[in-house]
Amino acid sequence: MSASTVGRDGAEKVERRERALWPEWMDKRLLLFDIDGTLLRCGRQVGPIFFESMEAVFGTRGAWRGYRFSGKTDAQIVTELLEPVGHGVDEVVHRLGDMQSIYLPRLERELDPKEMLLLPGVVELLDHLESRHDTHLGLLTGNWERGARAKLSHFDLNRYFSFGAFGDDGLCRTELPPAALRKAEALLGRRFEPEEVLIVGDTENDVRCARAHGIQCLGVATGFVSAEALHAAGADWVVSTLDRLDELVPVC
Repeated sequence: MSASTVGRDGAEKVERRERALWPEWMDKRLLLFDIDGTLLRCGRQVGPIFFESMEAVFGTRGAWRGYRFSGKTDAQIVTELLEPVGHGVDEVVHRLGDMQSIYLPRLERELDPKEMLLLPGVVELLDHLESRHDTHLGLLTGNWERGARAKLSHFDLNRYFSFGAFGDDGLCRTELPPAALRKAEALLGRRFEPEEVLIVGDTENDVRCARAHGIQCLGVATGFVSAEALHAAGADWVVSTLDRLDELVPVC
């Protein structure tokens, strides 16, 4: 047996061993990432900009006390806040463009990077996934796209994501996975089946939107939802942070 054959066999054994240690989700071909609470945090600065923009258009902040924002689209948040105070969904949707014209430029101007946090392990994981020729990265977020890009820009994360599904693509989060798959097919020239896709997010709504379309979900407990709640919602895997992926790998 030649030295080159031995070397090749050895490399193949190492690769097989490494793959045996990977969790199943590492074999996915399309990974769709949430933003807030998954990749980064913006602190409390976005809320006032959002509410003031909404109030400028609709004259009210709506039924905001006790409202849970996590995992919802921007449009869904506005409609759910305003419906209880007498604004119908059709009216709200019709005027969302007016709110966007105020909110999005303000978000781009006023986001303070000093109040933002890049979450642990994000860049390292994205670098690793981007280096794999058989893996593609996209976004699946409730943010309107312009707002999503503004947030990501402060940590130079837009370079990883050439496409995604955003709050512009649907009123509810469950509408976003089909939009993401359509965009992926248009950009990459191939169709992705649900079993090839993984959604990565930090809320029960990330899990539910994945399950609604037969897609598996990696839950990350870096937002406001506990690991236990993500498990209970049906996440296929849960980690405390994206730099603790060893939690999914058996120790040998």
